[in-house]
Amino acid sequence: MIFGYIRVSSDKQTIENQRFEITRFCAAHQLAVDDWIEETISGTKNYSKRRLGRLLRRVRGGDIIVCSELSRLGRNLFMVMEILHLCMQRGCRVWTIKDNYRLGDDIQSKVLAFAFGLSAEIERNLISQRTREALARRRAEGGCLGRPKGSPNVRLKLSGREPLIVRLLSQGVPIARIARRLRVSRNTLTRFIKLRGLDHSLLLTP
Repeated sequence: MIFGYIRVSSDKQTIENQRFEITRFCAAHQLAVDDWIEETISGTKNYSKRRLGRLLRRVRGGDIIVCSELSRLGRNLFMVMEILHLCMQRGCRVWTIKDNYRLGDDIQSKVLAFAFGLSAEIERNLISQRTREALARRRAEGGCLGRPKGSPNVRLKLSGREPLIVRLLSQGVPIARIARRLRVSRNTLTRFIKLRGLDHSLLLTP
């Protein structure tokens, strides 16, 4: 049997891209997927507690598992190696599309499995380390982590409109009417006036 295995880490991701890749790959190799196994779960969770674990208990000699890449099976080297070793014991082949990997029972397959798994883990560790270093550097420089609240959008919407706002305020035009004229909310206009240090006493105007 041919099994198409798809895994995404969160419900914000889509399985359709992986399904399309597998379908196109199988068509190019004159294969037909007999069963799809799809799950939304972190690859760090042990495969035995995933649908993948149930699939591995089903496979027999001659079966093929097709997935987009090795990292869909697991997110660390030892888990991937354990899965591939189990497949080799059962005589099940594993084909990946992006890695262009073909698991067989020869030494080359074992070496490739180790190399792909190791490189994927090293890449993830490097990305994680760079992220931690960048955050630590921003903290040391006194930077604010995360997205600034409010002020960036206020500046973008109303920058350059200060003269008009001051004139309308001085004429006693209500805040709500000015906001409608500038096509922003009353709260946005109020924050902008405070941010720019305009006439605060006029904020009391209804």
